[in-house]
Amino acid sequence: MGFPVLPLYGNGYQEVIASKPFLTLAPEAVVDAGQLSNVTDVLKFVQSTCSKIATVSLLVTSPEQFSEDDFVQLLNNGVNTVYTNCALGDAVPKERLAEVPSSVQSVDDITVDSFTEALLANIRTDRKDELYTTLVVDQYSRALGLVYSSTESIKLSIEKQVGVYFSRSRNEIWVKGATSGNTQQLLSIEIDCDGDALKFVVQQAGDGFCHLGTQSCFGKSKHGLYELEALLADRKINAVEGSYTRRLFNDEELLNAKIKEEAEELTESDSRENLAWEAADLFYFALTKLVANGVSLSEVENNLNLKNLKVTRRKGDAKPKFLPSKPETKTDDSSAPIHLKVIQGSDVAAVQEAVTRPIQKTTEIMHLVNPIIDNIKSKGDKALIEYTEKFDGVRLSTPVMNAPFPPESYQDLSEEMMEALDLSIENVRKFHAAQLQTEPLVVETQPGVTCSRFPRPIEKVGLYIPGGTAVLPSTALMLGVPAQVAECKEIVFATPPRKSDGKVSPEVVYVAQKVGASKIVLAGGAQAVAAMAYGTESVPKVDKILGPGNQFVTAAKMYVQNDTQALCSIDMPAGPSEVLVVADEDADADFVASDLLSQAEHGVDSQVILVGVNLSDAKIDEIQRAVHEQALALPRVEIVRKCISHSTIIKCDSYEEAFDMSNQYAPEHLILQIQNPDKYVGLVDNAGSVFVGSYTPESCGDYSSGTNHTLPTYGYARQYSGCNTSTFQKFITSQNVTPQGLENIGKAVMCVAKVEGLDGHRNAVKIRMSKLGLLPEGFQ
Repeated sequence: MGFPVLPLYGNGYQEVIASKPFLTLAPEAVVDAGQLSNVTDVLKFVQSTCSKIATVSLLVTSPEQFSEDDFVQLLNNGVNTVYTNCALGDAVPKERLAEVPSSVQSVDDITVDSFTEALLANIRTDRKDELYTTLVVDQYSRALGLVYSSTESIKLSIEKQVGVYFSRSRNEIWVKGATSGNTQQLLSIEIDCDGDALKFVVQQAGDGFCHLGTQSCFGKSKHGLYELEALLADRKINAVEGSYTRRLFNDEELLNAKIKEEAEELTESDSRENLAWEAADLFYFALTKLVANGVSLSEVENNLNLKNLKVTRRKGDAKPKFLPSKPETKTDDSSAPIHLKVIQGSDVAAVQEAVTRPIQKTTEIMHLVNPIIDNIKSKGDKALIEYTEKFDGVRLSTPVMNAPFPPESYQDLSEEMMEALDLSIENVRKFHAAQLQTEPLVVETQPGVTCSRFPRPIEKVGLYIPGGTAVLPSTALMLGVPAQVAECKEIVFATPPRKSDGKVSPEVVYVAQKVGASKIVLAGGAQAVAAMAYGTESVPKVDKILGPGNQFVTAAKMYVQNDTQALCSIDMPAGPSEVLVVADEDADADFVASDLLSQAEHGVDSQVILVGVNLSDAKIDEIQRAVHEQALALPRVEIVRKCISHSTIIKCDSYEEAFDMSNQYAPEHLILQIQNPDKYVGLVDNAGSVFVGSYTPESCGDYSSGTNHTLPTYGYARQYSGCNTSTFQKFITSQNVTPQGLENIGKAVMCVAKVEGLDGHRNAVKIRMSKLGLLPEGFQ
């Protein structure tokens, strides 16, 4: 005989059967007849879904829906036992009761003794003390501890519906929580497949199961949805005013908006890392809504289980409003125009909203990045290979390519491509070689006091080259060439291998060979950054890491920069790419549109701003039309459409106002499409790089003009320069003081040292001046 399974339905099932404990005889399924409309549906479900299950029981919450003939049909066609939640006399006429098979029972007819007897009949033990090995788990199937049960403790557990076990150390019955208060409510008892071990499913109260005061005897449980649920439940009551979680609980509209936003971002994610990250965001906000409305994860699981019992299912189509619209025809400009918003520069609130950058989630991302970094630190190459397989879908035998790189790794490059790369490399080399300081800076600050400053290359640099589905040789040369010019002793590239063949893009290998890179690390993401920062068996530890990347790369770079164990610096913080174009009435609308779109195609989070100086409505309309027409011709039109939808034209009344606005924003790329642009370069205080004049598109600087395209974003142009030759250098100062020099500055040194209470500093000068006979009066 089988028994109903409580865990299948959780608390909902428990309510149906009046809180009685139940046993699982594995493998077993319990079908809730309340979810099925008639006997035919029940049998169809049993025969199709439960065909491989040895024991199938039926729970009937409304026995009047079946006649005694129905019961007979069910029991003769795959259902082992039918349980009702009331006396059989209420379901079957008394005069027919004798005809109902004995396997139809009332839940109320199950006694503690009969339940215990059935349990003991299905378990065995080979222990000399005749105890039963018992695993205790909570309602979420998390292991709490391993204990032992006796026949008496099992009977008491069922009778009292609490955790009762047998203590071997005290040789007596042990009622969990009787003295500590950390009690357990027994939810179910289950038997393993061999019938020689029990599983008690309990709801643990108090500090936890372990005598050490932890929830589990197996250490602290990992963070997960149930821990998050408990944390949010606590925050709902105790969150401080002004906290973000408190705001979510108090603002239903905001919470609903965040759920929709994260759901959209999940659908737009294009990598494994982003999918995991965005799904975690969605779970967080969805769980916050559940907690806010008093709904538990157990109830969600109950609904999933109940839906799994349905025999008939809906077609499964999404609602029309969530389905993609039909492709837009390029001839229909009016149906969905790709236009920027237009606002007045005098509208402070609107301008503030337009120039506010997307929120960076570095702190939250660190919860995902930290374990990756720790794994690389502890397992080295092994972890690096595992992450490359996990995130890039490529199984490698070694995580690096060593120089000299075989010519066949880039032999497929066309002559045209090699010439283009050679031209770009040479132009970047020329410009960065001109920046190279080779001679020391020498200044005599006082007669006999000579100060100098001289450069030295950073010995080992790690250059991160984004890759995978994209090919970015431009980043490789923008970072590799100045490192070569600065004479760094070792240049290490890191780039993820292609999913198609597990190889590095030939363009990147070609650049690596040209700039003298020693290795190419075949990895991306946080794992590549960690490998270069800490070193592995195959990857040398570097002194500085440079290069752009996604949010996980940025977070990893920020982490290693602040970890003294790594002793590794980075080039600059990073955010989404951005452009600000200043244009006036004489600007070519097609040129302006092309500059805006060249940035918009980077991604939906790119920032695109046009600051117009005295632009007429006609000129704005001309620019909007050009944006729309050019966008429709681009392969990445859907990305462009989303980016432009939150991009803005800000109308200003003067050039001074436009440049003041630009300096406040501090763009990564600043493009000047105005009359006499050279005249206004002097007004630029904050920008990564400036593109002067109508015939200077951003793309020239990105590839071949000679300036560097690795630039500060997110407003960091206020504090950081773009990548340059000195980025790969450090500067050391020296000083040389003669007796004459000591006479000129010694007194000042001693005075300052005395007021700071550093007598050792003062004495170092005093002794020298005394031996030279130069010690002033009063300085004994």
